[in-house]
Amino acid sequence: MVISLRTVLHGETLFRAGDRFEAMFQVWTGFFKAVVATSRGREQVTGFQMAGDLMGFEGIDSGLHGVDAIALEDSQVCVIPYANLEALGREVPPLQRHLHRTMSREILSDHDAMLRLGSMHSEQRVAAFLLSLSDRLRKRGFSASSLVLRMSREEIGSYLGLKLETVSRTFSKLQARGLLFVRQRQIQITDPAGLRHVLDGATV
Repeated sequence: MVISLRTVLHGETLFRAGDRFEAMFQVWTGFFKAVVATSRGREQVTGFQMAGDLMGFEGIDSGLHGVDAIALEDSQVCVIPYANLEALGREVPPLQRHLHRTMSREILSDHDAMLRLGSMHSEQRVAAFLLSLSDRLRKRGFSASSLVLRMSREEIGSYLGLKLETVSRTFSKLQARGLLFVRQRQIQITDPAGLRHVLDGATV
């Protein structure tokens, strides 16, 4: 199976909602956001993808992509033609099972995140976001405590269902408690246990 590498510059769109689904994409380097347009024409961020994440599988059923995938920094993706992947999967059943498990984990993770966020107050939502991002980076061999946010406060708010001002105010509150050190887009998690305590229900 031939897999090509594609460069997507900061701000460029890898694919748009409604585009024909022909390939899946694995992030090689960089960061992306997944976006849908609401009925009022506003942008709603539905997820963030980093190195190792698979994008585009939401288009398998309909044959059309369901979101816009926009690069948050200069990035590279592996382009995996779906027809080739499907044919190879029939020849190599373990590959097909691995693909299905990967997609299932992504779907369950998104579903779980939405359920949890729906019942959380703003401090818990921000804590959950930071801890999740920290864990994803740790699994990829990066620092779990020193984060550089590729997304803006506004994009974080869109994803968490919070206003920009609320996100900024919550970062300040968490920093005042000594849980974080915030310097623009650089975040140092100084007290992971305390941040998990917030997630478990403590108020700020």
